[in-house]
Amino acid sequence: MVKENKLTGVQKAAILFITLGPEAASGIIKKLPDSEIQKITYEIANITSVKQEQRGEILEEFIEINKAKDYILEGGFEYAKNLLSKALGTQRAREILDKVTEATQQYRPFAIARKADAHQLLNVISNEHPQTIALILCYLQPDKSGQIMAELPEDIQTDVAFRVATMDTTSPMVIKEIEKVLNSKLSSVVRTDTTSIGGVETIVDILNQVDRTTEKNITEGLEREDPELAEKIKQSMFVFEDILTLDDVSIQRVLREVESKELALALKGCSEGVADAIFRNQSKRAATSLKEDIEFLGPVRLMDVEKSQQKVVSIIRRLEDAGEIIISRGGEDAIIV
Repeated sequence: MVKENKLTGVQKAAILFITLGPEAASGIIKKLPDSEIQKITYEIANITSVKQEQRGEILEEFIEINKAKDYILEGGFEYAKNLLSKALGTQRAREILDKVTEATQQYRPFAIARKADAHQLLNVISNEHPQTIALILCYLQPDKSGQIMAELPEDIQTDVAFRVATMDTTSPMVIKEIEKVLNSKLSSVVRTDTTSIGGVETIVDILNQVDRTTEKNITEGLEREDPELAEKIKQSMFVFEDILTLDDVSIQRVLREVESKELALALKGCSEGVADAIFRNQSKRAATSLKEDIEFLGPVRLMDVEKSQQKVVSIIRRLEDAGEIIISRGGEDAIIV
């Protein structure tokens, strides 16, 4: 029997082929390199039984990853991210896209840095030029970049954030040179064409992982430097699907501020999880009425739905700024007492 702990990619592939059956599996496996076929065949031969639940989870993951690949081919990474976030939620979408990225990219810059502890990295890069720090943060996991950003001196946090948000392309030669120097510095503490990076999405991912004080310090600094850029970042900081991260009391407070027609339009086509969170925090009568309003709307333009969702998000941000609700973030800021 396969153990319940984390499975390797090869073990998952073996279970997938067993689940698909000989005919379907043979059509896939013959397209793989010989070295991979040998590894998977070995695992198949050593699996005596697989729980139905485990088979279902692996098959579901396989389907999600293939959907992500199709979405990327159809409309690019951001298109895939938006569709998957609506269907699966922000966190699950990010996990799936990370797996797709790891499987499709043979070379990922700053691989050693991604394995390093945030504090180790901070000690190594804190004295570097803000542009260098910004470049490195663009390639790290958002939670790790958030930890580093929070620990940087306040006088350079805004500068680094500005450089991340406005970064567009960087020469591969520059990236390799910085990576070479960084790897040399990290070697004692960690075991071991133009590249598009940075932008608003990257800094938003980073800021979503830092504490509220750090976030406010950076956004206020950016407002002085570039008000238009700061507004774009603030609008993207909390997305509609993140309502799932709010506690019930906060959701109830938000609902008191949102007009019923606006809420119905915002919920049109959203994930089942978000809709359930809203209905759960209403009276039975109000929930029934809202469901009827949603059905009565019929087909609507995606642009109109997104506008209504943004209005709800703006209310959430305003209530948080007023201290009336709490948006849970990573680290100590996620602790609510």
